[in-house]
Amino acid sequence: MSPTLETIFHHRSIRKYQAKGIPQDVLERVLEAGTRASNTGNMQVYSVVVTQSAEMKAKLSPLHFNQPMIKQAPVVLTVAADVARFQHWCEINGAERSYDNFLWFVCGCIDSMLFAQNIAVAAEAEGLGLCFLGTTLYMAREIAQVLEMPKGVIPITTITMGYPAEEPALSDRLPLKAVVHYETYRKESDEDIRQLYYDTDHSELTKRLLEENQLPNLAQVFTQRRYTKKDNEAISAGLVALLKENRFLE
Repeated sequence: MSPTLETIFHHRSIRKYQAKGIPQDVLERVLEAGTRASNTGNMQVYSVVVTQSAEMKAKLSPLHFNQPMIKQAPVVLTVAADVARFQHWCEINGAERSYDNFLWFVCGCIDSMLFAQNIAVAAEAEGLGLCFLGTTLYMAREIAQVLEMPKGVIPITTITMGYPAEEPALSDRLPLKAVVHYETYRKESDEDIRQLYYDTDHSELTKRLLEENQLPNLAQVFTQRRYTKKDNEAISAGLVALLKENRFLE
């Protein structure tokens, strides 16, 4: 197996970090690797804010529900969909303002995540550990305010990064046939779905979660505890409002 594949297959989320910082040359190499990702029209409609100071981490921490890794990690990266820079370039060159619409928010999301994933692979190849934070979209408006992002720039994901102080087990994944379809989309029966999720439903982690939550199956842990309908709808409404403020939606 190639070193690149070794890195990818050994990915795990790291939430505890050593006290030492990341050398600037390593950080810049990792970030530059991010810019080599594919992107829409070679327009790179994304940006990243690098947070290293204790003061700024303290401001971001409550917006990520005070997860300890925000303050502990030497570097916190907030990756954002960013059409503001490209539109500014268009305007000073007499080109029409064309990118404050929903299509380009989606393009910005895609570009942001391709950029972020390249960063992740490069960071792990450099011996660093990292963790993606899903809380970014929940508090996108507040994070944008703290980081002084202008209109047209919306936080999409956050990555904590540093030298690992733990080595957790690899997370389980669905079997390949669960996500790969050849030629056309394969429709699954109820029994097919049960088989695809069998290992997940019967893992030791799932058994522990069912005991902790006093629920009969993992699906209900997701819908009743982790990502509830009420929370999903509230976060969705907030995100839609933010997109309207930024003219991505009318």
